[in-house]
Amino acid sequence: MINAGPPNAFGQRALAVETNASAAEIAAIAADCLRLEVETFPKPGLVSHLDSGSHADMNAATFRRGALAVRPYFRMLAAAGSNGAGMDDLRTIGREAEAAMLAATGGVNTHRGAIFGLGLFCAAAGACEAGRVRPPKLLGTIVALSWGTDILAGSAPDNSHGRDACRRYGAGGARQEAAGGFASVHEIGAPALAAGARLASGDAEAGRVQACFALIAVVEDTNVLHRGGSAGLRFAQAAAQTFLDAGGVGRPGWREHAQAVHRAFVARRLSPGGSADLLAMSLFVRAYEERCLRRAPPH
Repeated sequence: MINAGPPNAFGQRALAVETNASAAEIAAIAADCLRLEVETFPKPGLVSHLDSGSHADMNAATFRRGALAVRPYFRMLAAAGSNGAGMDDLRTIGREAEAAMLAATGGVNTHRGAIFGLGLFCAAAGACEAGRVRPPKLLGTIVALSWGTDILAGSAPDNSHGRDACRRYGAGGARQEAAGGFASVHEIGAPALAAGARLASGDAEAGRVQACFALIAVVEDTNVLHRGGSAGLRFAQAAAQTFLDAGGVGRPGWREHAQAVHRAFVARRLSPGGSADLLAMSLFVRAYEERCLRRAPPH
């Protein structure tokens, strides 16, 4: 566990107040990233504010209910990270968040992956806020150094499609991604957000679409493997890469091209939910970095 040591006795009360405020801010950022993810179109096969993609059991309203239910638990995870919590404590909060989500959505899994990935980022950000980490460190690096070993040692839920896909196809899955520091977020998703927005003359939604396609093109998405097997994953990655190679969101008429890919995913019932989670996490990284820059003292 990364730890810069406990604070001095003087100022403990002020630190506790600041930690609570920071945890609430971190949770608000995470919840907003979930909102931005669902309000992005077109995302191949995924639920958005315009359609339900490859899903018959959920829509944007379902996602909004799930996101509202898990927001308090993001605050708890941020506070836990600021207090130096271990992975067992984070898992306990995560299970409570999942139960709240399922209760809010009528048993529909809208955010299990986001609870895991964004939850770890909230805990890592909490550790930063409390001074337990000596900056600068990527949030994913903090996750890997603080909890990576315990993440790999834990077991996936018994009813996890991701676990089944990992076993059947040898994919790394979310736990491997987390233990490795979420390289897909830092090296692919977050840079693609900025690059896409530049290509589309500052269009933030276009940046999110670009990042989503960039992630689908390379991630071994266990949700795609569960629904489409190895052939489905190859199709998904190739279709996303073709969109990017054609110029992505910088190409005239890119929305029509992206919508055609979306329809092709829906026809095959493919839904890259892991990439959607990584998109939300990429948004969190960008937003949290911007927050840190705003709070940094002038040189």
